[in-house]
Amino acid sequence: MSFDGLFTRAMTEELSLNLKGGRINKIHQPFKNEIVLVVRANGKNHKLLLSVHPSYARAQLTNEQYENPSEPPMFCMLLRKHLEGYILEDIHQIGLDRILVIEVKGRNEIGDLSNKQLIIEIMGRHSNIVLVDKTKNMILDSIKHVSYAVNTHRAILPGQEYKLPPEQEKTNPLNINEQEIAKRIDFNGGNLDKQLVQQFAGISPLFAREAVYQAGMANRVTLPKSFVSLMNKVETHQYEPSITLGSTKESFYLFPLTHLDGETKSFSNLSDMLDRFYFGKAERDRVKQQGNDLERFISNEKEKNEKKIDKLIKTLEDANKADQFQLYGELLTANLFAVQRGMSEIEVMNYYDENGGNVIIPLDPRKNPSENAQKYFTKYQKAKTALTIVKEQIEKATEEVEYFDALIQQIESASTKDIQEIRDELIEEGYLRDRQKKGNKKPSNVKPELDRYLSTDGTEILVGKNNKQNDYLTNKVAARDEIWLHTKDIPGSHVVIRSQEPNESTIIEAAKLAAYFSKARNSSSVPVDFTQVRHVKKPSGAKPGFVIYDHQQTVYVTPDEEVVLALKQ
Repeated sequence: MSFDGLFTRAMTEELSLNLKGGRINKIHQPFKNEIVLVVRANGKNHKLLLSVHPSYARAQLTNEQYENPSEPPMFCMLLRKHLEGYILEDIHQIGLDRILVIEVKGRNEIGDLSNKQLIIEIMGRHSNIVLVDKTKNMILDSIKHVSYAVNTHRAILPGQEYKLPPEQEKTNPLNINEQEIAKRIDFNGGNLDKQLVQQFAGISPLFAREAVYQAGMANRVTLPKSFVSLMNKVETHQYEPSITLGSTKESFYLFPLTHLDGETKSFSNLSDMLDRFYFGKAERDRVKQQGNDLERFISNEKEKNEKKIDKLIKTLEDANKADQFQLYGELLTANLFAVQRGMSEIEVMNYYDENGGNVIIPLDPRKNPSENAQKYFTKYQKAKTALTIVKEQIEKATEEVEYFDALIQQIESASTKDIQEIRDELIEEGYLRDRQKKGNKKPSNVKPELDRYLSTDGTEILVGKNNKQNDYLTNKVAARDEIWLHTKDIPGSHVVIRSQEPNESTIIEAAKLAAYFSKARNSSSVPVDFTQVRHVKKPSGAKPGFVIYDHQQTVYVTPDEEVVLALKQ
């Protein structure tokens, strides 16, 4: 894990520098596993994100915007009662463990001075946030409750004494020299990086692998030297927060990791780096959880329609034999005298053929000659009728496939709010039943919220990320002379430049947004059409989000997440 004890140490220093002495003005719990404290310090507001997400646990300052629930959870209300208005006196780390302690002081509801601790334990799926009465060392509450049945060492429950997790009996790497390191490592035992992790507190496999890599031919001399060199960077705060973008995985740390292949991007501080690294990751995880049933339903509906099209195409192939069935019926009628019950086929002259060729007609042995002829005339009538009906059904099923394909793309780039709008749309279109109670339903006049971006020259660009937003943007918000963009023949977002004559760079930036929020996100040289909004029309009775347009021009762009982030900021 990148967020190891050394990283926690550096983050503690960064948080302390920015927040120490500040006042906690607001507390929010936007999601089940995240708390946001708004701290007024050094003349500005800072947002402190405390996350105990099983995969993305961390503490950091953040610039991200979080949508808060209409009703705060119980733990959030408790934190507001005990911490809002309190002074953040100190932030410190327990040893080199991934445990942060925020010391706060203020007056309680009866005016007495009160000291509290907000303890953040960053331990993967066991991560927790615990509010402790410092005077009594008593747990007031925690974001996750843990009983003795789950953890025999300690219980994390209101009223219990707070205990730290059991110590791992490892050596502090900040207080050790090269000779002592050499004594602790079995250089003949192999797995030198694992040995470093087992021996020393606060270091991750990532740090250990970097030390081994920088040692080159790792031995008693080179490995201790590289290890101490890296520790010296930590002690002297020689931080260069960096993300390494590998082909399959991204990693971050206090400084560039030379043992990893890939592009390295550096940041001015740890929090900005974490904002970039976790951009969208936790959100997509929440969307996956909330929209899992929705995605499964949409995929099933798409698959059903694809199978339906296959069957209809076979039916259409049969229907195309209508002329043949008519011919068989007429030839049998003309040759009834030659047909006898029990025959499986008959060869007759095709008098419609100018060359006078013969035709073999399959027969049903159980039917008499007249019934066999009538059978072909019936097939002819059915096939003739089916040609029109089947073509209509294929067209309708194809529209359904395209509709569900677009919804799948929208879920991939959706936020939790977007997921609910997609669900509402499917209910309105009759695909899903509305299971909400009448009192819980949203007012029908609530306007969709659009994503807003600013181009390099300051022009506003709006993006719709689902059909409700797309319809609202194109048909209600956009002016007739503004520029509308969409990926060419690829499911994606509607994008509008709020300008009648944007410059070329703004069009390219808007096109990159359209390509990024489309099914072609991971492609290169994506075609994006743009035209004036006046040339975009929604056909009568069309599916949500569907439009037709003309007078378009096309540009080719490659989606770039860095551009999206820059325009969003």
